[in-house]
Parts: sequence; C-alpha cells; structure tokens
Amino acid sequence: MNIAALVSGGVDSSVTVPLLKQMGFDPHIFYIKIGMEDQDSFMDCPSEEDIEITTWIAKKYGCRFDIIDLQEEYWATVVKYTIDTVKKGLTPNPDIMCNLLIKFGAFNDRYGQEFDKIATGHYATNYETKDGVFLATAKDKVKDQTYFLSQITYPQLHKTIFPIGNLPKSDVRKIASEMSLPSATRKDSQGICFLGKINYGEFIKNQIGILPGEIRELESNKLLGEHQGFWFHTIGQRRGLKLGGGPWFVVKKDTINNIIYASKGYDPISRYSDEIILNKVHFLNPNHDYSELNQIKFKIRHQPEFMEGFITIGDTTSKIVSKEKISGIAPGQFTVMYSNDEKTCIGSAMISEDNN
Repeated sequence: MNIAALVSGGVDSSVTVPLLKQMGFDPHIFYIKIGMEDQDSFMDCPSEEDIEITTWIAKKYGCRFDIIDLQEEYWATVVKYTIDTVKKGLTPNPDIMCNLLIKFGAFNDRYGQEFDKIATGHYATNYETKDGVFLATAKDKVKDQTYFLSQITYPQLHKTIFPIGNLPKSDVRKIASEMSLPSATRKDSQGICFLGKINYGEFIKNQIGILPGEIRELESNKLLGEHQGFWFHTIGQRRGLKLGGGPWFVVKKDTINNIIYASKGYDPISRYSDEIILNKVHFLNPNHDYSELNQIKFKIRHQPEFMEGFITIGDTTSKIVSKEKISGIAPGQFTVMYSNDEKTCIGSAMISEDNN
C-alpha cells in the first residue's frame, strides 16, 4: 500500500512516521508550504525549523521526502474564504477549510493520486461497515480533531489514515521522546498557520481596512462606544470592545448599519439560545441513511464537551433544538453533529445568518 504522510514538523505528525513504519509501511513524506510571504513581508510563517525537523525525520527512517508549495492554492481558497466570510460579518473557520481544500484537496489533486492513503497527525479515527467508511472520534477526547475534519468529502475520508488517533497526547509525547525526535518537546501550534506571528486583527486590518461604527447596548440601545469595523468582532467575543464597567460581550451585529450590539455580564439572557438554524448539512458518509436522524450530540466550536439536542433536516436548511441554552452561536461558524454514543462524526453545517 502506497502511503503519503503529511508531516509539518510538529510532534503529532512527526510520530505518525515511526508508527507507520511499525505497521510495515514505507511512507513518502510530504511537507506542505502554505505560509504566505507577500511582497510587503506581511506574512511570517516559521517554516524553516519545520522543514529542518521533517528532513531529519525522513533521513532517520529512510523515507522519500518532498516539499510541496501550495501557497498560491492556499491564498486562492482558504485565505480568500476567510476574508470573504469576515467581510460579510460572519465567523470563518480556516482550519476546517484547510483540511477540505488543501491537505485532502489540492495536495491530493496534484500529488495524491498515486497513493492509496494519506496519513496525517490528526487526533481522529475511522471505521468501516457495509455502508462504507465513517469518521470517528479519537481516544483523547480533549485533543479530538474531528470538528476540523467535518467538511471533507467522502472520497477524501476514504483515503484517510490517522496513526495517532487511538493514542492519548501523553503517549504521543512519550513515543517522540523515546524515538529522540527533535519535535518531542515542541509546543503545540496555536492559531491560524498562514498568519505565523502576525496578530489576526492586524491581518484583517491589512486586508480589509477599518470602518468606525457604533457599539450599543442591546437591551437599551444606549451608545457605549466605537468600534473600528464589525469584521473585527464575532458573536460571544469579549476582548477588543474596550468598554468600561464590564464585562461586555458581543451578542449581535448589524452589518448593514455597521453597529455592534453588546450585553453586560457573564450570563446575560441575550447571549443564550436553544435553537440553531443551519445551512445545508454535509454528511461525511452519504451512503448511510440519515432520514430518521433526530436526537444527536453536537458542538458549535472546537471543544471537548458535547451538547445534546434534536435536529430537523431540510433540503437547504436545518435546525437543532438544544436540550440546554447555549451561548456564542456565531453565524458562519460550523456546527458539527455526532452520534449519541459520541463515537461517529456524522457531518457538519454552517450556522446560518438567520441566527444573528
């Protein structure tokens, strides 16, 4: 079996290589360059050390190794999606799009056709039944990354292999240390890769600019202050409002009139709802019959905890009624659905603008 291993230089993807070798495979290692470096040097992705580590691992295990430049594809798809989504006043999720469009998308389209499987360092698993392959949660529920894989296509899912999916993070670190991998003590990456060391707000400001507008209290319509553009704020956000006497949280955005509405306190009623309106649901395994799907577990953001609710699926829109009221329902973000035993990741859908 021909396997492509996508290794970033981090500890998780690095450990996939010795694990694949132990399984009897001889993976072809690929490092994907996606950090943008434009003419103004605005982007700054620390790829040099990543490449050095990945090169070292390839030599240690006698694997073929290639560096693949997908910067143009990343800018044309994931970064464009991020900017376009923010301009609409919605909350983007570049990590979900990166898996769909780059790691299992552009890479596979350009280089992956000769490989039977694509191995990554995601904390996820999969299993197969008569209906085909299903995406399943990882053993480490805190590190589980099925949320970020919930939009990949079925052909992409069919090619996945997740060597560390049945290991807790502590064991992954232990293996890296025992194998003397240079990534053993590296910190986990945080934030959006293509930004490197650049602050997200600075990136948005550079790409879109500023547009000052009012911040008003939702309950009284009282003028509280001024913001620099609705695209700098997302539903449920606290930081960046720069309002005294708080805490204040963003609870609504009027993108037409460029007004941010905020509510005061950690638990204002305006922050909570038990209904989530969704755009069209993407099922990871379309071969399975979900026509009777009703009670589910779900997440509206990447977190260890599952929420319980009931879903009504329509042709173009769907709705989840949660058993408990939840906060921070951000249009543009993704809701990911799971089976009641919290094992199978069923699919996902973008939270509709109708929730705002």
